Amino acid sequence: MAAKIWNVINSEIGNETVQPNATLSLPGTTGLSVEYELARGGLSDGVEVLTLVNGDAKIRVIPTRGMSVWEMTLGEQRLGWKSPVRGPVHPKFVDVGEPSGLGWLDGFDELLVRCGLESNGAPEFSENGALKYPLHGRIGNKPAHLVDVSIDPDAKEITVVGVVEEVRFHFLKLRLTTTIKTRAGENGFRIHDKVENLSQSPAEMQMLYHVNFGAPLLDAGSKVVAPIKTLVPRNRHAAEGIGGWSSYEAPQPGFEEQVYFAELLADGAGATQVMLKNAHSTAGALLKFNKKQLPCFTIWKNTTSLADGYVTGLEPGTNFPNPRTYEGDQGRVIKLGPGGSCDFDFELTYLSQAAEVVATEAAIARLQGDASAIVHEEPQDGWCAP
Repeated sequence: MAAKIWNVINSEIGNETVQPNATLSLPGTTGLSVEYELARGGLSDGVEVLTLVNGDAKIRVIPTRGMSVWEMTLGEQRLGWKSPVRGPVHPKFVDVGEPSGLGWLDGFDELLVRCGLESNGAPEFSENGALKYPLHGRIGNKPAHLVDVSIDPDAKEITVVGVVEEVRFHFLKLRLTTTIKTRAGENGFRIHDKVENLSQSPAEMQMLYHVNFGAPLLDAGSKVVAPIKTLVPRNRHAAEGIGGWSSYEAPQPGFEEQVYFAELLADGAGATQVMLKNAHSTAGALLKFNKKQLPCFTIWKNTTSLADGYVTGLEPGTNFPNPRTYEGDQGRVIKLGPGGSCDFDFELTYLSQAAEVVATEAAIARLQGDASAIVHEEPQDGWCAP
């Protein structure tokens, strides 16, 4: 049987689309369906939610928020985190360009949110104090204008394709087309992103996948397992915790975030992977991506109280999330010619069994091989903005 495609979102006037509060499914695909809902009330008013149902796994994609992945559940287990922000938040309630440069935080509560595309790092200001680049960019607060859902009964696979544009007249003109897939029996999802320069002038862009985990996967004794080539603390405060960069403490009210920048090891094709495992090594989350596409990796530790947002971010990117001008000076931008494009691939899998955690740790150890990690005890020029 051929795959069926549903047009769920289409901003062009006159197009017929699936109406909210619908379940999309096909005969012969038991356990595979997509639920399309429209949130009402509060900061979520008007948010469109696609829940990809794959057996016991449910993956919630938010077209309204740049095709972010809000959460993934597997039975009673949840991957994501509990933000003090009550979301998912509609972008109409997020003033990304507010003078502080921190407006992005008003909507931050996803498992996976893309940062970019013009910039993806810390806010940056002009000499007169005007905001030049807001925190983590704008793409995560741009609604998709076109979304298709398909179910393939032969491949037993759900596919969601969404198109989001970051365009300003006289300025940057970029289009993100994302394809999100999950196959029957897969405890996770795969993403292929294409970024296109719609302009006939050259452009530059950045991408960072801000992947966030909280309790119960994150707890006292949880650990990041990664094939480290070089690791650098972002600032002196992070340097104070360099001895425990890979491990986590219990929630500590008032904890000040610590950030570490890393270059990872990879195989000959550029494939690499990182795992966050719980304290008992009985569960974990596995990230797979390609170092040739995403050469920089950031670990964000924010182990404050549960009420204030106990969370860690594992963040593959084209660059480190320093201010845009600094990263540009280091050459950590993607240059796109007129009509040019670039591609990114990313996978996230929930590891529900101790044996899976052990096998993943062994695979990462093979990538590490005999190479000793170079761990700097202080911030380094060329890595960390002054």
